[in-house]
Amino acid sequence: MDEGSPDPFIAALLSHLGNDRWTVDTISAIPGVTLYAVRSFDGDALRFSLPIIVRRPLAREIPLDPRGANGAVAFIIERIKQRAATDPALGPLCGRGTRFPQRYTSTVEPYTLTASPAALASDLWHADSRNFADDKGIHLVLCGAVPYPEDIPTRATGPFCEQAAALCDAVAGMACTIPARVLEPAWIASLDQQLLRESLPSLGLVAFVGDGARPARQCTQYRSYFRTAGPKSGVNISFACPKELGPVEIELPASHTVVTGLGIKQREVFAIAGSNAQGKTTFLEGIVAGQDDHATGDGRELIVTVRGVCGAEATGCELAGADVSMFFSALPPGMEGTVKAAYGAGSGSMTMAAEIQDAVARGAPLLIIDEDRAAANLLARSCLQGNEVTPLAEILAGNRGKLQKTSLVFAACAMDTLIAQADRIMVLERHAATAIDRDIFRRRVVASLEKAAADLS
Repeated sequence: MDEGSPDPFIAALLSHLGNDRWTVDTISAIPGVTLYAVRSFDGDALRFSLPIIVRRPLAREIPLDPRGANGAVAFIIERIKQRAATDPALGPLCGRGTRFPQRYTSTVEPYTLTASPAALASDLWHADSRNFADDKGIHLVLCGAVPYPEDIPTRATGPFCEQAAALCDAVAGMACTIPARVLEPAWIASLDQQLLRESLPSLGLVAFVGDGARPARQCTQYRSYFRTAGPKSGVNISFACPKELGPVEIELPASHTVVTGLGIKQREVFAIAGSNAQGKTTFLEGIVAGQDDHATGDGRELIVTVRGVCGAEATGCELAGADVSMFFSALPPGMEGTVKAAYGAGSGSMTMAAEIQDAVARGAPLLIIDEDRAAANLLARSCLQGNEVTPLAEILAGNRGKLQKTSLVFAACAMDTLIAQADRIMVLERHAATAIDRDIFRRRVVASLEKAAADLS
């Protein structure tokens, strides 16, 4: 066996079957995936992954709907991460003692999601399909690094196993001693979001944004995507639904807490309007992130959205049989096929048209459009546009049935004729929500257009 082979380490780990608090999770041990011990590329560290089961049947202590268990598991993981900064036994989680510990700090990066339908943050340690609780106990996959042994592996497995055992003992100790009364609120918070999401259709809603929600995000090196990013520090204005938008009152199913907020209705066209940099995109991102379940303190735990949200953007890509007939009555030069099956390099507007039609055809409950990422010529008409293109504003005005059962939420600033077709208009100013009546807005649009015409003439 070669000196650099990891096999002796793996064999030693599997032979160390734990104690009365934990054991190696041999069923979840997938070599090279959840179970490995390999030398780092610079030879300085031994990187490892080890799945264990902590012998604590949480479901017996917290006799609630088991779907909320991910909230409790997430709470336990975050507590362990916090302790890793000071507890020597937990040091391997963040590579303490290695030459470059910063390479391993992603394991202890804070994370405020408890569940998501998307494969998010796979490099971070969080509650998911491999870190969960069931009747056998709490399943955890421990990853990290220790200094690579000076001696050859066949003689150094003992010290490594001692470090691994100490790590597992420390993890199991924390997982077993956090009181059930402390874990129960996290369990209930996750369950509230799941059950509310299930009940939204019966309430005639596709999304709910609770008063007090704080959707603004702050990205880090490891959480650079808005859905995984943590709450923004400093100024982070809480949402309050304007009374003109008809706030709804909802009783959360698990905690039985009554909350109020904005309900986005089925088949509704809802506009988020306002000037530049007032929080419109942030609000849209909050609605998209409502498909995930969030830990208390994330700021988005009161934003709940049905699953299956779609977005449409002006990306420009190759189309292969895309249906754009909702917007185009004829294909532009260079495209092949028909408007119901278009082929070729699609422009931003053509790609966006295809994405909208695909979302509607698949029965997406909610479609999100952000003016900042959209093709303006697909949203509102220009005087230069030919009759072969029907912009979204005109579709909403004359043939809204083309959206079928799909609700539409869009953010816009300059698209007055599009905003005027919304059922309700929320205005964000300095990140605070107000509302404007659609008839009043339309009169302002008419006055603005008349002034522009007078100026031009």
